[in-house]
Amino acid sequence: MEKIKLGIIICDRYRTCAGGKCLRALKNREGAFAVYKDQEVELAAYTTCGGCPGGNIEYAPEEMVKNGVTHVHFATGFLVGYPPCPYMDYFEKFITEKYGLKVIFGTHPIPQKYYLQHVALKTWNSKFLIKATENTICNENIRLNYD
Repeated sequence: MEKIKLGIIICDRYRTCAGGKCLRALKNREGAFAVYKDQEVELAAYTTCGGCPGGNIEYAPEEMVKNGVTHVHFATGFLVGYPPCPYMDYFEKFITEKYGLKVIFGTHPIPQKYYLQHVALKTWNSKFLIKATENTICNENIRLNYD
């Protein structure tokens, strides 16, 4: 079985995040990491986008490729921020076309408190955000474990 090397890019709003929820979800194969349920995975990169409008997006994937990364996850913070990152679809296209990396939206399951607020605000009603959040919505019990 081939090991998948992945990188995580977090929203710069959360630059002081220690990554605990992402690392727990990776270990437990929850949220967007559930796709690796039966695969060996190595976290090979972790960085921020560099702040709006994502200045680090231009350069970080190049270093990731040099370190063997094939899959880039945009952390769940991109999806649950108020507002969610408005650049995600562009970032996905850019990274895929320029670097040939697979881009996945989300890392850990969306915490229940964010889920409830965004549902009330109807934040995720666009076609793009419905698709972008599908791997991190999970079920209520899992969401509560990430509150």
